[in-house]
Amino acid sequence: MSKLNIMASRHSAFYSPLIACVSGGYLKEEGLEPEYTVATPGRTVPEGLLDGSVDVGQLAVSASWGLLEQGIQPHFMHFAQINARDGFFLTARNAEGEFDWQDLVGRRVLVDHLGQPMAMFRFAAAKAGLDTGEMDIVDCGEPDQMDAAFRDGTGDYIHQQGGAPQQLQKEGLGKVVCALGDVSGQLAFSSLSATPEWIASDVARAFMHGYDKARRYVIEASAGEIAAMEQSYFPGIDLDVLAATIERYKALGCWTAHANITKESYHAALIVFQTSGGIRQDHPYDRVVVAPPGD
Repeated sequence: MSKLNIMASRHSAFYSPLIACVSGGYLKEEGLEPEYTVATPGRTVPEGLLDGSVDVGQLAVSASWGLLEQGIQPHFMHFAQINARDGFFLTARNAEGEFDWQDLVGRRVLVDHLGQPMAMFRFAAAKAGLDTGEMDIVDCGEPDQMDAAFRDGTGDYIHQQGGAPQQLQKEGLGKVVCALGDVSGQLAFSSLSATPEWIASDVARAFMHGYDKARRYVIEASAGEIAAMEQSYFPGIDLDVLAATIERYKALGCWTAHANITKESYHAALIVFQTSGGIRQDHPYDRVVVAPPGD
């Protein structure tokens, strides 16, 4: 068995194609022994890829743009897609009637302040005709801290990946009122990243074979079956909530049959960041994305 260190920037059912690689034994079938960890502010995916402690990281093509804006070629490349849409939801503490983005005017909204979630939130709001300056955007820290703050009474709305918002709804603490992926449309949201040297290796090809099988499984299997397989990775989420969340992501169209990051989805993400002010330049696809190993 070859040891394989996988690190996720965020942990959610949104990343089921990657989690299924591990929980479903698809990587072990390829002779790999995976270890799955989640990044912290003190230990990030790019840092792990740079020092060699991480082989495969869950990032987004946008993670490369900050370096390119500084004239630095990233030490990692994005070689496969995980999600083709935004996977965040808005939950209202007190929902009245059908949701309208104008409902956020003057309200306290707990927003995930990581670069991409914030850029996507601003873009979705603008597309819906709302200036984010009209609301009170609150930074409560990391996802677990945000969830705890909302549970303690902070904020009127919260911006989270599934199934945290669905769990809040089940517990009667709010109502999920919007999926941002329905607003922003198809784009390169999250991806798998590694160094060029690792991508060219035999281990990378074995990983990709297992990942392709896991993607097909997640697309074809029932949400209940996937949830049962992944439940141990989500101790704070009830099984029925996890299944409903996975079903929602399926319906949203987050997981596509192909694993390659298309130029169309890449440029759609570029437009989001240019529109929201996250970047100033039009960064070439070939400086950020490569084909999947063995493709």
